[in-house]
Amino acid sequence: MTPAVGLPFLNELVALFLVSVGIAYLCYRLKLVPIVGFLIAGVVIGPNALALVPDQELVDMLAEIGVILLLFTIGIEFSLDKLNRIRKAIFVGGGLQVLLTTGAVVGILMVFEVNLNTSIYTGFLVALSSTAIVLGLLSQRRETDTPSGQLSLAVLIFQDLAIIVMVLMIPILSGESDSGLDLLWILGKALLLIAFVIVLARRIVPWILEKVAKTRRQELFLLTVVAICFGTAALTSMANVSLALGAFLAGLVVSESHFSEQALSEILPLRTIFNAVFFVSVGMLLDISYVIEYPVILLATAAVVIILKLLITSTSLLTLGYPVRIAAASGLALAQIGEFSFVLERAGRMAGMTPAGMGDLGSQTFIAVSVLLMILTPFLLNLGPGLGTALAKTPLKHLGRDNEAKTPETRPEHEDHVVIVGYGPAGRRLVKVLRETGIPFVVIEMNPDSVAEMRAEEIPVIYGDASSSHILELAEIATAKLCVIAINDPAASPRIIKAAHFENPTLQILVRTRFLNEVEMLEDAGADIVIPEEMETTVRIFSQVLGAYMIPEDEIEEHIRTLRAEDYKILRGSIQEAHLMVLQGLDEEGLHTRAVAVREGSPSANKTLRELQLRNKYDLSVLAVRRGEKTIGNPDGDFLVEPGDRLVLVGTASQFTTCAHLFRATESFKNEQT
Repeated sequence: MTPAVGLPFLNELVALFLVSVGIAYLCYRLKLVPIVGFLIAGVVIGPNALALVPDQELVDMLAEIGVILLLFTIGIEFSLDKLNRIRKAIFVGGGLQVLLTTGAVVGILMVFEVNLNTSIYTGFLVALSSTAIVLGLLSQRRETDTPSGQLSLAVLIFQDLAIIVMVLMIPILSGESDSGLDLLWILGKALLLIAFVIVLARRIVPWILEKVAKTRRQELFLLTVVAICFGTAALTSMANVSLALGAFLAGLVVSESHFSEQALSEILPLRTIFNAVFFVSVGMLLDISYVIEYPVILLATAAVVIILKLLITSTSLLTLGYPVRIAAASGLALAQIGEFSFVLERAGRMAGMTPAGMGDLGSQTFIAVSVLLMILTPFLLNLGPGLGTALAKTPLKHLGRDNEAKTPETRPEHEDHVVIVGYGPAGRRLVKVLRETGIPFVVIEMNPDSVAEMRAEEIPVIYGDASSSHILELAEIATAKLCVIAINDPAASPRIIKAAHFENPTLQILVRTRFLNEVEMLEDAGADIVIPEEMETTVRIFSQVLGAYMIPEDEIEEHIRTLRAEDYKILRGSIQEAHLMVLQGLDEEGLHTRAVAVREGSPSANKTLRELQLRNKYDLSVLAVRRGEKTIGNPDGDFLVEPGDRLVLVGTASQFTTCAHLFRATESFKNEQT
C-alpha cells in the first residue's frame, strides 16, 4: 500500500492558523484590533515561547507574500482624483511629519554617539505609523470622513509613498553600496519602471482586464489580477529594485482600469490571510524574557515615541493652519509605529542593520515597543478628541483658528438612495424613472458592456460582484434606503441579500424572481419583498420603491392600472409620462422614512421601545409598528418588540447607520464569509 504523501510544513500551518484564530477572537471580545491578536499569536507559537512553529523561514516566506499583497492593494486604492482636495495635507503635512520625526530621532541618537546612517535608519522606523490599524479603526468608528480622519489619512498616504524610497535607501545606509551614485542608479531604474508601468496602466492592462471581464468568469479574473501583481513585483526584483515598489506599481497599473474595484474585492481575502501571517511572523521575533527583564526601557521608549510623534505630527498640521483640536487628535491617532516599519526593519536586518545599532537588544526593543503601541492605539484614538478640546482652551487655541474652514471634510456621495443590482430590462426601466424623479441611486453591474454604456450616459455605476462586502461599501450600502436585486440569478441573489442585510440591517431589500417556488428561499435569506412573475416585476418594483418614498398610494395605483392596460407601453415610450406619474408626492419625509424588519436573534428582538432608546439615543422617531396584518400607531415605551415586527422609523441616513447593530441578526452573513 502506497503511503500518503504529506506536507512537511502542514503541522506548522495548522498551529499558526488555529492559535491566530483563537487569540484574535479573544482580542475581538476585548475590543482590541485583530492585528494585536496576530502579534500575540506569533509570540505564543514562536521559538521564544511554545515553539509550535520552528520553521521561521516558512513563515517569513508567507509574510513576504503578505507584504506584496498589502502594497498591491494600497496601489489600487491610491487615487489622485479622490485625494486631490487634501493634496496639501498629504505632501506638506505628511512630508513635514516624516522629515521632522526622522530628524528628531537622528538628533537624539547622535547625542548617544550612534552613527549617522544607523540614526537615519532608526528615524525611518519611528516616523511610520500603522495604516492598517488607524484606517481600520476610523472605518469601524465611521470617522474616516471627519476632519481628523481626513488629516490622518493624508499623513498615512505620504508615509505609504515614503516607504518605497526608504526601502531603496537601505543598501546605501547599510554600506552595501559605496556611494550615492548607487542610490541614483537604483532610483533611475525605479523611474524607468514607473514610466513602463504608466504605459501598461494606460494602454495594455485595462484592455487585458476588459477582455477577461467579458468572459464573466471570476476565477479567471482573479488569476489575471494575481498574475499582474506578482508579475510586476518579479519584474522589479529582476531589476534589483524592491519588491515593495513593484507591488505598489502593480496596484497603480490596475487602478487605472474601470475594473479596479472588483480587482480589489477579489484580492482582499488573500491579503487578509497573508497579512495575518505577516503580523504573526513579527510576533515570533519577540522574546518575552526581554520584556520581563527590561520593562523600564520598554515603557520609557514607548512614552518617548508617543510624545515625539504627537508633538511633531500636530506641529506639521498646525503649520498648514488647521485648528489645534483637530491637529492634536490626528497626532495622537498616529502615535504608534506601523506595519511598514516591520517591512523596513526586515529589510535592514537582512542588510545587517539594527535599530539604534544595538543589535538584538535594539531589535527586541523595537518589536516590543511597536506591539505595545499597536495595542494602545484604540485607547489613544479615544483620547484624541478630549486632548484636542483641552488644548483648544489654552493659549494654543490661537494656532490655526483662522483656517477652520480649510479642514478637509467629505460626506457620503449618496444617502437614502436606491442600490440597484443588475442593468437588465427591469433595472433599465427603474433607472429611467428614478432619474426623472430625482431619487438618488447607484447601479452595480457585472457586464462590462453595460457598465461602459452607463458610464457614457453618466449613470452612477460600479463594476463588481454585489455579494462582495467591498463592492457594497463602494455603493454606500450603509446609508442606502432600498436595495433592488433586479437580476435573474437564483444562485447569486441569496448571497447578495445576506451581504446587503449584514452591511445595513435597516435596508429594505426587494428581489426579482421568475418563479414562484423561489419566493420562500429568498424570503428565508432575508428579502423583505420578493416579486415573482416576469410580467409583474417592473410594475411591482415601481410601486414598492415609489411607495417607500411616500408617493400617494392612489396615485401609484391609478398609473399602475394605466401601465397594465397599455401593456407597459408607457415604460417603452415617453419618459415624460413616467416622470409625471411619480414626481408628485416626493418630499423629505418620504426620503427619511424606513420600515425596518426585526429578525430573530437581533438585539432589538424581545425588548421594549424604551429599552431600545431609539428616540433618546439615536434620535429616531417610531411612527408605527406593523405586526402581521395589524398596524399599531404611535406605540408607547412599554411596547414589546417581537421578531417579525416592522418598525416604521423616521430619521436621517446617518442615524439609521448608527443604530444598525440593533437590527443585525446574530447568525450573520459575515460569519459565513469567514
